[in-house]
Amino acid sequence: MNGAGENADWQAAWKPVVDAVGRDFSDGATVFGADPVERGAIRRFLEPLELDCALHTDPAVARAHGFTDVTMPYTGVITWTIPPMWEPGQTLFDSAERDAQPVNSPINNQDMPLGPPTTGFFATGIELDFLRPVVAGERVGRSGRRLVDCVPKETSVGRGAFLTWESDIVTEEAGEVVARIRTSTYAYEPTPKGSGR
Repeated sequence: MNGAGENADWQAAWKPVVDAVGRDFSDGATVFGADPVERGAIRRFLEPLELDCALHTDPAVARAHGFTDVTMPYTGVITWTIPPMWEPGQTLFDSAERDAQPVNSPINNQDMPLGPPTTGFFATGIELDFLRPVVAGERVGRSGRRLVDCVPKETSVGRGAFLTWESDIVTEEAGEVVARIRTSTYAYEPTPKGSGR
């Protein structure tokens, strides 16, 4: 099939995803980062930025401003919501190819139960709304995985869909929402080389 019929077929494959906009795909689970935020990691985060703010470096100053310990800069919080990529006994890369991808990744589209399978994936945008800083000693994770938007589109790299997801960033101890995150991605099947598309 070619032309309009082929175009309608690949777009129709995304209809179940378009129809699922508003659905929470997390099944009520909260996925926590690999480690709690700790002072040494905050210091390492600050070094290349030369970010000299006493709220991030001096526990006494942080306490004087109402925090229990030094705070993580907002720009670093997402890192602490990502679960481990690898654990002892697992294989992360099963190929020695130059551009080999990890077998599993918490940030790709592998677990999407609807729509056509895709092998390409990249981020296209991110938005965060912070309610308060994360403090050293807290462990944070993502709660909820709400599909906010799905727009099928053919681009120069292939056919796929732009997807927008929303989650809450919560603390492990109290389940307090400290931020909301919206990520936009493009999940696609690469255009075959020499296909003329």
